[in-house]
Amino acid sequence: MNNSTNAIEGMEKVREHDETVDDDSEVPHEEKLMKDEEDTFYSQSTDHDGDDNIWGLLSGVGGNIYEWYDFAVYGLLAPEIGKTFFPDSSPELQLINSFGVYLAAFLMRPLGAIFFGEIGDRVLGRKNALVFSIVLITVPSVLMGLLPGYDKWGITAPILLVLLRMFQGLSVGGQLAGSYVISIEQSSSKNRGLRGSICDASSVGGFFLASAMTSLVRRFLTEEQVDNWGWRVPFWISLLLAPMLYYVVNHTEDSKIWEERTEQKETEKIIREQEHLNNPAFVDLLSSPFRRRQLFGMVGVLGAITGSFYILFLFTPVYLSIMRGYMSEANADLMTFIVVGCYICMIVFFGGVSDKFPHRMDLMKIGIIGLVVACPVMFGMFECESVIGFFLAQLQFAFVLAMVEGGKAAWEVELWMNDPSLSFTGVAIGHNLAATFFGGTMPLVATFLYYRSDALAGNDEDAFWPRLIPALYISLLALMALSSLNYLIRHPHDVRTGDVKMREAEEKKNRQRNKKMKKKRKEMFQKLESSLSIDDTFLSTYIPPSVQETTSAKV
Repeated sequence: MNNSTNAIEGMEKVREHDETVDDDSEVPHEEKLMKDEEDTFYSQSTDHDGDDNIWGLLSGVGGNIYEWYDFAVYGLLAPEIGKTFFPDSSPELQLINSFGVYLAAFLMRPLGAIFFGEIGDRVLGRKNALVFSIVLITVPSVLMGLLPGYDKWGITAPILLVLLRMFQGLSVGGQLAGSYVISIEQSSSKNRGLRGSICDASSVGGFFLASAMTSLVRRFLTEEQVDNWGWRVPFWISLLLAPMLYYVVNHTEDSKIWEERTEQKETEKIIREQEHLNNPAFVDLLSSPFRRRQLFGMVGVLGAITGSFYILFLFTPVYLSIMRGYMSEANADLMTFIVVGCYICMIVFFGGVSDKFPHRMDLMKIGIIGLVVACPVMFGMFECESVIGFFLAQLQFAFVLAMVEGGKAAWEVELWMNDPSLSFTGVAIGHNLAATFFGGTMPLVATFLYYRSDALAGNDEDAFWPRLIPALYISLLALMALSSLNYLIRHPHDVRTGDVKMREAEEKKNRQRNKKMKKKRKEMFQKLESSLSIDDTFLSTYIPPSVQETTSAKV
């Protein structure tokens, strides 16, 4: 009887423990750390009052135009560069080899992100990081315009071409992130989307300028002249742009939010040295489970944006001219030039619109849903074989993409703005990982998918569905981006809108806790019952003392 009574008392203690147990004791350390970091993220205000400094915006705009001009010229001149450095290959392999060198530059971008992130966050500041990136891209660009071809230097020529492109990739890995950060940190909270979109549009402006130069070269020079030496002219233009850009950046001041941390950084440095925690910025970034989740989600979102951009403005002109033969290369470049101009205006417009939304990601979600269908629509419209149809196809895709791109720059910086000592690194690594995996590979993947679709179509000139295969890849990336926005990313505007993700996270935590409690209670009951061999009849007739006292009181 005593054993049975002790067992019952033990079971009552289990019930009491279920009600009073500390929630954190049931949560794994990694999950608890994630929750603590998420609470810290939401509790810190990112609405710092910037002064909308014009020089910060101009330096970002000028730097992006210059760097992306140098970087995009290669992609637009890929056919001619392929003939110069890979002359023994078939036209298809020349194009693939040329795009392979294009990919080599993207492989260096994550390293550039780490390198310039450390400079911008921990060493010299945003301004000096931008100056260094300008120098690092100018020299390779000029040398590429002077590099002899395969017919003169043999295998050495393509090897040097790859190395020069890798240095360009290293530079671009820091430039765009730096321009985003310095521009947004100097912005007031009500103008971040607009200023960020201007900065973002400037990178497209570099592509716009590169497209204009390649169009002029191909229009005023014969095909033979372009193949022999004309493709080098756009690379030489870098020498004219670099001094003007240096003048603008030299007048720029570092953002106040970064300068205010000077004394704090010195204190942190002393503490780190005493505790042997003097880690690089990227190590601190990746050591946090919350920041790793932010980074993973950021890459998922930017993958769709980057892939869409390159398939629209880099692959499409090649597709319409060389692959399908619908128009000449010069006309394809001219059409791209016009579409890029419209796209720049759309980005700035939607950047301003994103500032009006209670939550910046709402506009991005609308655009990403549009990307799922817009790219297949574009490739389907290409089958009409009409110049007007080609233009409208690209324009509708550009419109949808601009909805996502407009607020993207501000969104990227706001994800990391609560810690200025890691914001440059976070933006740079996330942006460039996405650019490497989904932007640098896009020409190769799209070219491969085109030739596979062409094989499926065979000699059937009216085949339609196989032609959509390259576009379906973009649709898959867009679905991945939508999932990342809904389930991975945390944004400061979640607090502003009472976002459903916050409620879902709390509900999920409660479900997990209840499940663990139920399992633990069941195990404890089984252990007590098996060890004491309690009689079932006694258990069914037993009345707890608390109930007996209540019954007696009523009587």
